[in-house]
Amino acid sequence: MVVVTLIGEQFAEPGKTFVFRGPITECRDCKLKGICFNLDAGCRYCVKEVRDVHHECRIHEGGVRAAEVEKLSIDSAVPKKYALEGSTLSFNPVECEQIGCENYRLCHPIGVSKGMRFKISTAGEELQCPAGQRIIKVVFE
Repeated sequence: MVVVTLIGEQFAEPGKTFVFRGPITECRDCKLKGICFNLDAGCRYCVKEVRDVHHECRIHEGGVRAAEVEKLSIDSAVPKKYALEGSTLSFNPVECEQIGCENYRLCHPIGVSKGMRFKISTAGEELQCPAGQRIIKVVFE
């Protein structure tokens, strides 16, 4: 689903992706905060189209531009017992210190924090875990 929001001028380019980190206190008095903060915190978005509408902003150097963005699905890894398609879960990163592991980015996806809730749209194959954990590759909506 495409959503219209305001993004920093330097990010206002079709195809760019970003993670929305959530509202910030410096914006609490801004009249445009409802448009800027209409995204889901921690989720990745892709800029689809940039509009000509431009506004000054005290946070973004060069101001902000209206843009159509689309929420991206997130590939992740979860323990096998939780990998049920259609289920909703609170994300809890797999306990692992092996940063060089080929699955590390799935176990610790960018922009996803402990406790965030996601729906599993697809549960895939079991991944080989050097730490011996039984984990499944999933796609979060």
